[in-house]
Amino acid sequence: MATKRKSKARAKPKSRARPKPKTRKIVARRPAPRRKTPAKPKAAPKPKAAPKPKAAPKRKAARAKPQPAAPAEPGQRIGAVTHFYGHLGVAIVKLTAGTLRVGDTVHIRGHTSDFRQVVQSLQVEHAQVGEARAGDEFGLKVTEHAREHDVVYRVTDA
Repeated sequence: MATKRKSKARAKPKSRARPKPKTRKIVARRPAPRRKTPAKPKAAPKPKAAPKPKAAPKRKAARAKPQPAAPAEPGQRIGAVTHFYGHLGVAIVKLTAGTLRVGDTVHIRGHTSDFRQVVQSLQVEHAQVGEARAGDEFGLKVTEHAREHDVVYRVTDA
């Protein structure tokens, strides 16, 4: 029968890294416990007085604040911007009233935009058209940045 040789376990070589210096732990001191003071004898409870009725708070006379005057509409409201493609400079407008033709002047007004321009290009479904009617959604080439929910007015030159 063959006997198995027992291999001697090799000892791992010691690493040559420096030993870590021992650090001292910082121990936080606890505050000394408070001494209990002797309990004072309780006094007899005082009879409660009837609560006083509260007076109504005084109000200052209301002054009428001046309301800022809403700017007059620059023309007939015909629709609103539903989307704006900035890289193309095209506003998608939903026409709610009237008609709009190439050559008409429009005023686009919103929270941060307010400009006028002459309509140069109208497109419905990527097809060039000369006129848009109420209920149409069309692309309008604009000269400035328009935002969603901006109102579109048709300006009548007088």
